[in-house]
Amino acid sequence: MTTPLFTPFHLRSIAFPNRIGVSPMCEYSSENGFATDWHLVHLGARAQGGAGLVMLEASAVTPEGRISIGDLGIWKDEHIDKLSQIVRFIHSQGSRAGIQLAHAGRKASMTVPFGGERLLTPEEGRWQTVAPSAIPFSETYSTPKALDEAEIAGTISAFSDAAKRANTAGFDFVEIHAAHGYLLHEFLSPLSNQRTDQYGGSFENRIRLLLEVTDAVRSAWPDHLPLFVRISATDWAEGGWTPDESVELARHLREHGVDLVDVSSGGLVPHAKIPAAPGFQVPFAERIRKEAGIPTAAVGLITEPKQANGIIANGQDDIVLLAREMLRDPYWPLHAAEALGDTTTWPVQYLRAAPRGATPRNPVQRPSRS
Repeated sequence: MTTPLFTPFHLRSIAFPNRIGVSPMCEYSSENGFATDWHLVHLGARAQGGAGLVMLEASAVTPEGRISIGDLGIWKDEHIDKLSQIVRFIHSQGSRAGIQLAHAGRKASMTVPFGGERLLTPEEGRWQTVAPSAIPFSETYSTPKALDEAEIAGTISAFSDAAKRANTAGFDFVEIHAAHGYLLHEFLSPLSNQRTDQYGGSFENRIRLLLEVTDAVRSAWPDHLPLFVRISATDWAEGGWTPDESVELARHLREHGVDLVDVSSGGLVPHAKIPAAPGFQVPFAERIRKEAGIPTAAVGLITEPKQANGIIANGQDDIVLLAREMLRDPYWPLHAAEALGDTTTWPVQYLRAAPRGATPRNPVQRPSRS
């Protein structure tokens, strides 16, 4: 019998072969936004390892939307070719490919974190960061410029254009990044949004930009393909964004054509006190799934096969997304199937190392997106 973790999951026209996903993880290995062979090998290995969905890292919709100078981008058509190559390989392993569309807001214009993250110097190409209000993330970050309404409209268009490029590249789904203290999350939280216009103040005003971005992306993205949104369910800080607001936001997102909410937490302020523990964010996703009536993905210290299978079996969430554990073990899904007494497909090139009775995976299989 197939365990819950390895049952297929359907959203719109897309069938995910199992409930295991590779969470988007910045590799800080791009130049001018271009994907490289590192991304092909890194992401391709996780598809070989049997993940049902593989999501590319936060990909900036504008050059100024990069967290660092090493971030992946999708702000110009020239980025498409290498992304398409990566998608083709992910598909060749029977996995589904997604990409996270992002704008870093006030947390932008940084060096890559290897060796210590810091603000870029003017000589290194520092750019003006933007946010809902001119409030820096911390004293080591730049003070952002508050976006005016014309710049907000331009940002919405940038997300829409990025979604069109993602479709040209062949992705099966896109995710709007509205978590971890980046631009769209900054608009959601009262701690970073002190505007007095239609984009600030009330809950309805603070969620306005995310809903406008969602509408623009949904219009640009094919109707038969799924749309995800990642949120931080709580800021873990007094006066910030709350789990109750996350549930209400998820209801709105469902009405605006979102198919799944990817539920994380934190990232908005450096002083947040986060009680990290195995599966600590799962209850947020479970609550959104039940109260907002929308599928959810769970993230955060999910490392063990029995733990992941239990999350799905108990109806807490629809998909589990693994990050650091996938860095430690790209073949985690194959090993999880063996640990749970289930079967999954192995690349034909690796069958000599597979458990007895493993099913070979056709290396040229390309799932349809229609």
